[in-house]
Amino acid sequence: MSTAARRRLMRDFKRLQSDPPAGISGAPLENNILMWQAVIFGPDDSIWEGATFKLSLQFSEEYPNDAPTVKFLSKMFHPNVYADGSICLDILQNQWSPIYDIAAILTSIQSLLCDPNPNSPANSESARLFRENKREYNRKVKEIVEQSWSS
Repeated sequence: MSTAARRRLMRDFKRLQSDPPAGISGAPLENNILMWQAVIFGPDDSIWEGATFKLSLQFSEEYPNDAPTVKFLSKMFHPNVYADGSICLDILQNQWSPIYDIAAILTSIQSLLCDPNPNSPANSESARLFRENKREYNRKVKEIVEQSWSS
């Protein structure tokens, strides 16, 4: 069955393979192009450097008109990531546009690591530490970075 969503996902996949942005990769599951797994590396020269985070992306037949559901599979401590791994990011919610492809989604999530929005917290403890106690926030992030190597 060839739908517009599946054709678009194949195009996104080919683009991601031929010109991958630095520090991200992703691919559909073997037997379901609507389900993807991705990896984001922590940006260099940041407290996230060296991290390897796994994510899942679930697309509907309405993609690219509807945003995918994206979740961290790796443990995460970040102001904009819920306990279940769901991500509070405007382009995945009210700012979604069909112009965003998978590379843009993953790049935006990678950027969010270093540039959280503590005013729209999904994790209140992380947001509070980010605002009030950067040293403790950085310590907890370093723990998550180290845990990401073995998960």
